[in-house]
Amino acid sequence: MPLDPDAQVILDAMIKAGRPAFETLTPVQARRQLHDMRAAMKQPQPMVAEVKNLSARGPDAAIPLRLYRPATVDGAQPVLVYFHGGGWVIGDIETHDNLCRSLANAADCTVISVDYRLAPEHKFPAAVDDCRAATTWIADHAGDLAVDPHRLAVGGDSAGGNLATVVSRLAVATGGPGIVYQVLLYPTVDLSFAHDSFKRVGTGYNLTTATMRWFRDLYLRDLQDVADWRASPLRADDLSKLPPAFIATAGHDPLCDEGEAYAKLLESSGVPVTLRQFPGQMHGFATMSGLLQAADQVIAEIGAVLKRAWAEH
Repeated sequence: MPLDPDAQVILDAMIKAGRPAFETLTPVQARRQLHDMRAAMKQPQPMVAEVKNLSARGPDAAIPLRLYRPATVDGAQPVLVYFHGGGWVIGDIETHDNLCRSLANAADCTVISVDYRLAPEHKFPAAVDDCRAATTWIADHAGDLAVDPHRLAVGGDSAGGNLATVVSRLAVATGGPGIVYQVLLYPTVDLSFAHDSFKRVGTGYNLTTATMRWFRDLYLRDLQDVADWRASPLRADDLSKLPPAFIATAGHDPLCDEGEAYAKLLESSGVPVTLRQFPGQMHGFATMSGLLQAADQVIAEIGAVLKRAWAEH
């Protein structure tokens, strides 16, 4: 299927802007460029009832968080702990502010965004450790945060999807916190880059094989880490006790095939999965709400599946 016309307009604008590829920049320059790109999109900002910056106790230092509340709290709200994308190298709370606001409204829940440490300053598994610690802290402080620890979900896009499912498995392995659902938007789940979509759509779109290689080389300590399930959860030996998952993939994304392979692996492990394929979209489309109909659509669908999960707990 060809690229969605609205997505093509955005891609053409990116090309016309003439910004250098991330892999030609330093990590600091790349982070600044991503902020500039987000600002240039001029998205409408969804309104929420409350936005509050917090911090969680981390393994080495405090972890910044941002809480979004869609309505005035009347009792403990369900909570989605969200991990931003950006290849573990770029991205932060600000780049995913719009998406978190939208998810809070769609799922009628509190969303808490986690500003985990980035590579290469903090190599694998620092991001995993921070996301795990933040999720545990949120569950432990549920009363102070006015959230329900029994209706706690995790989610993320791209690298954040990787972190969300890794945190889910760590929680199962260590006996908590209880996670009732995982939302994985075009997740990175196999850092071998062996899937056919890297050949099929690895160039010409907003995420390329070259950029993914740059992310991987900056994130991992060495290539032996590719085999570690915390870097490549598709290689995990047992996924049977993971919470149900919503997985979205984009047809014009080099991560497409591994996301769909992960959905199949979860299903074969007995985990209920909702796989939502967007064949006409490119990587990152869910962050483009107000600009892409598919972004608004996937956010609404996530809201619906989370509301069902909240109702069951």
